[in-house]
Amino acid sequence: MGVAVSDKGVSAIVLSKPSRGAAERALAIGAGVRLGARGQGQGETGHSSRVTRHLLLDAQRQVAAFLAGKRKTFDVPIDLSGGSSFQRRVWQTALRIPYGRARSYGWIASKLGGRRYARAVGHALGANPVPLIVPCHRVLAHDASLGGFSCGLPVKRKLLKLEGTWSLIKHGARRWAIGKK
Repeated sequence: MGVAVSDKGVSAIVLSKPSRGAAERALAIGAGVRLGARGQGQGETGHSSRVTRHLLLDAQRQVAAFLAGKRKTFDVPIDLSGGSSFQRRVWQTALRIPYGRARSYGWIASKLGGRRYARAVGHALGANPVPLIVPCHRVLAHDASLGGFSCGLPVKRKLLKLEGTWSLIKHGARRWAIGKK
């Protein structure tokens, strides 16, 4: 796994890759940056590189704390500038889903103009460059099935278990887990 940052914020998070090299390559593609040996952007100098390095370390700590169950929210800036206008709107809407809850693709679509956009919402979430921070793992199909996840369904299931949502979904507490708000 890994984290990449730009001067605007966290620009990519990669989960569940078989090797460090694979994670670094995925970060480079996702963040659109050239990576150094430790996964940090190349070509930065002076004050900007110190700020970027601090942001990278802070983001890495927050991701590790989240995955260890010690953190429920993130407070690092994020850089979503690589997405289309529609994708950014989907990601911003997904940011409203609280820890331990889930929503449907249709719920997000209804916030953006109509449930008919649910499939487009799924595609936009599949392109989410910062999973965990933009919690696309909390988005389920209308019948509370998992739907998809760019990091794989086993990872999505683990994240939902971490947040305590999986047992609710599994035991039919769909209304509580999906919510209407």
